[in-house]
Amino acid sequence: MRLVFMGTPEFSVPTLEALVNAGHDIVAVYTQPPRPAGRGKKVRKSAIHVAAEKHGLRVFTPNSMKAPEAIAEFAALKADAAVVVAYGQILPQAVLDAPEYGCINVHASLLPRWRGAAPIHRAILAGDQKTGVCIMQMEAGLDTGPVLARAETPIGASDTTLVLHDRLAALGASLVDGVLVALKAGTALPQQQDEGGVTYARKIEKAEAQINWDESADTIDRQVRAMSPFPGAWFKLDGDRIKLLAGTPCAQNGVAGSVLDNQLTIGCGSASYRPTRVQKAGKAAIGIEDFLRGNPVSPGTRLS
Repeated sequence: MRLVFMGTPEFSVPTLEALVNAGHDIVAVYTQPPRPAGRGKKVRKSAIHVAAEKHGLRVFTPNSMKAPEAIAEFAALKADAAVVVAYGQILPQAVLDAPEYGCINVHASLLPRWRGAAPIHRAILAGDQKTGVCIMQMEAGLDTGPVLARAETPIGASDTTLVLHDRLAALGASLVDGVLVALKAGTALPQQQDEGGVTYARKIEKAEAQINWDESADTIDRQVRAMSPFPGAWFKLDGDRIKLLAGTPCAQNGVAGSVLDNQLTIGCGSASYRPTRVQKAGKAAIGIEDFLRGNPVSPGTRLS
């Protein structure tokens, strides 16, 4: 098919690669404009921009798809369909209607659960036992369109946002070509979403990353896994912010926020939590044994 691809972060790359490998004619790739990133605030191209250039694909970076000139440019491509994966812009109806078969979206949840910006984080935070990917026909509403294909995966006890991100990106990429074939053949079977099961995955705010030791160890474990690697759950030790990147709940009980032993096991509202990988500001992430060698913490120390 003659396709336009629209995406921005690493999550989008496996789908673009799958479409290239399937032999589709990708006439344009749309992505967010290069922006300052990292400590040095050096202007960087998006992951999709880099991947598209590797394949010699034409790249567009409009600031807004709502601008009349952007809409006209998109329509002039005369695409059969557009495949959208975490593009980062709301598409106006004129763009959604321009391709013959419309625009399809790869979304990292089992719709209608977790519509919105942060479905992977929210699924882990909520303690969901499973998640997955849906390919949906896009409409004007936020992730409201009919589902054309879906695939599930369990959320393991140690799965982080990064682990699920990579698994779901590959899962979504594996579904898209089949959906496009079905659309062209007229055999696609869109399923309307059940409005009774809708939940919203609002954007993760940095304030949500601070650990409250009054919560249960299981709740804190979900927070740590959901925030890993970004923005990173954190606590304060002697006034220094420490990112907690990995750890495990323990049965040991003690005062919430208090260090219980020489392994930095920390009391929670119920049970306790033992960090296994941490990171001080401006330093590399390290295992807890290496951290404690350079930063010994006595039992009874209170954390905030």
